[in-house]
Amino acid sequence: MTKFEFNHLVNHHSVSLRSYALNFTKDAEDANDLVQDTMLKAITYYNKFKEGTNLKGWLFTIMKNTFINNYRRLVKTNTLITQSEDISSANLSYSATKNQAESKFVLGDIDKALSQLPEEYYVPFIRYFEGYKYHEIADMLEIPIGTVKTRIHVARGILKKYLKTYSKEIASVELV
Repeated sequence: MTKFEFNHLVNHHSVSLRSYALNFTKDAEDANDLVQDTMLKAITYYNKFKEGTNLKGWLFTIMKNTFINNYRRLVKTNTLITQSEDISSANLSYSATKNQAESKFVLGDIDKALSQLPEEYYVPFIRYFEGYKYHEIADMLEIPIGTVKTRIHVARGILKKYLKTYSKEIASVELV
């Protein structure tokens, strides 16, 4: 088979290649690019095709492998290289938190705020934070359940006041 005949056969399968490409990409332009890459590879390596075998299957295999390789390359590029528009203050804050540089400061501030709580508020709050139910805390401390709820509520308010700088940072990160 000549190269011209082979090219004609490959072009004949372009419609089925495009519909197969849409299954992978879910986008018409990306599908067209994938079909073009597949046809280019097929024509470039036409001497690897064994005459008498299934050309459509061979083309579909090239397309599948091309898509997988492109996807892997894209994932690897996105994980290794940060795009300049991705470097916002919110992303930098997220990155710092993720590498635990900022979290040590935050935990230190939380500990400091907890130490500022009077003991009558600290103990019920910590018990609640540890997962105890209101009635269990009331039984442990031998106080009414309403008092437990009030003390936990007051402790939250005091902690919010001490840690309000972080609530502003969280709100700005969520907005971005």
